Amino acid sequence: MTMQDYAKNLHQAAAMISQADGLLVTAGAGMGIDSGLPDFRGDDGFWKAYPALGRRRIKFHDIATPSAFLEMPAQTWGFYGHRLDLYRRTIPHRGFQLLKNWGESMQGGYSVFTSNVDGQFQKAGFLSTRVHECHGSIHRLQCSDGCTSTIWNADGFMPQVDLESGLLMNAPPVCPACGAIARPNILLFNDSYWFEFEADIQKKHQQSWLHSVRKPVIIEIGAGTAISTVRNFSERIARQCNGHLIRINPLHPKVSRAMDVSLPIGALEALEAIDAILKQQ
Repeated sequence: MTMQDYAKNLHQAAAMISQADGLLVTAGAGMGIDSGLPDFRGDDGFWKAYPALGRRRIKFHDIATPSAFLEMPAQTWGFYGHRLDLYRRTIPHRGFQLLKNWGESMQGGYSVFTSNVDGQFQKAGFLSTRVHECHGSIHRLQCSDGCTSTIWNADGFMPQVDLESGLLMNAPPVCPACGAIARPNILLFNDSYWFEFEADIQKKHQQSWLHSVRKPVIIEIGAGTAISTVRNFSERIARQCNGHLIRINPLHPKVSRAMDVSLPIGALEALEAIDAILKQQ
């Protein structure tokens, strides 16, 4: 993409936002990179972020399973405990606030669809009723044995993880009903135990919102192609609502419709560049 095309696309994106009556943000792992969160791209990227797992050649697909909590609980909760603590400490980058400001200025407001389980949108001030976490949230827990469908808040669990070994050093959370080890209320690989009730409620809120807007703009950020849940959702909603799609992705920026816009850069850079144009209007 030439600099001229890039500038043109930025101005088109700003025009789409200013003309929309609602903002739908769809976000993948790339949304959190500018906040300092790791992006697990391939085994090498995963092992770079978690060297203790790399030394044991444990892949993301191996540890992100229901059985891992039963077969290697200290290692698995070491991984998820570290992530939980990391997400609690992470400060969302300025791009979150820009999106929130744009959405709040529109007649229909905003809605968020994300595959991220980090809770960063809520931490940035987005209303929880406007966020659909399609893969669940690490900030909620459930029984790993499925004895009850109860979901509870993870606030009471303070993980202590040895970074060298990657092991959880204190006791893992347990189910208050049966005492079995608890797990995050997120969709894992080969998972038939995930309780998706909270996600279903969020989905209903989002569907209601989609019916309330006439010309939404969809801003998709950092959604990869390996697991294309977010990309597929963005494209489907854009077609159904005849809305414009702005795809922000430095690695996979291609769009399929001429009416959509591609920005092959990172989240914060793109959002700040668009905001600068909006302020000039």
